[in-house]
Amino acid sequence: VSDASGCSMIALLHTGAAKFPPNLLSRSRRAVCLLFPAGVLEGIRSIVSRKLASHGFGASMAAMSSFPPQRYHYFLVLDFEATCDKPQIHPQEIIEFPILKLNGRTMEIESTFHMYVQPVVHPQLTPFCTELTGIIQGMVDGQPSLQQVLERVDEWMAKEGLLDPSVKSIFVTCGDWDLKVMLPGQCQYLGLPVADYFKQWINLKKAYSFAMGSWPKNGLLDMNKGLNLQHIGRPHSGIDDCKNIANIMKTLAHRGFIFKQTSKPF
Repeated sequence: VSDASGCSMIALLHTGAAKFPPNLLSRSRRAVCLLFPAGVLEGIRSIVSRKLASHGFGASMAAMSSFPPQRYHYFLVLDFEATCDKPQIHPQEIIEFPILKLNGRTMEIESTFHMYVQPVVHPQLTPFCTELTGIIQGMVDGQPSLQQVLERVDEWMAKEGLLDPSVKSIFVTCGDWDLKVMLPGQCQYLGLPVADYFKQWINLKKAYSFAMGSWPKNGLLDMNKGLNLQHIGRPHSGIDDCKNIANIMKTLAHRGFIFKQTSKPF
């Protein structure tokens, strides 16, 4: 216990449990309970609960054992893959467009949108792009254009009830690149409008840093490592990256974290 009130130990046990071996965690909890009478311990829990709430965590310790209420009914996990090379080609074009619809109450995947996209400016994928993303030429040849895919996204959003004004949803990406740079940049190049629902999002890297107190320099790999999670699938596969993002979000929600929009209004 690092101070007379025991607050540091209690907070550590509740917010950093995953970092401790189970036997050490159990002994530490018993030691704290022996050191402090039940009434004092309850007071400490109350103080820590308020501190956690002020940093975006659930308002009560009871919520730490389940999912706290989130601000959104649905999270729309998105991760583009795009044409690329060394040195980088311009303009880049989206070639994989995956979205996972994550229920904000259960944090389970309810629906999937996944399409490959035919690039038009640089229709031939580079060997570097295929090696990085695992996307081969045959996966994009003959596929719909970005304009057609965006139309199908809108149809999917409507079918899933996500365009209902009473339903609160928000996109979630690993970084700001997908919706701040890639999509608006390509739409501007092609003269396409950007739907309003793409103009606000949660950057998972920022959410993770708020929850864990450290910045994930290596993105999903660091976040999975920090949460003791196994990486799902292939790195730089758009659909697999979405599954990893969803798994990280579910784990943070289990710890009581409440997700908030990180993007600035357009």
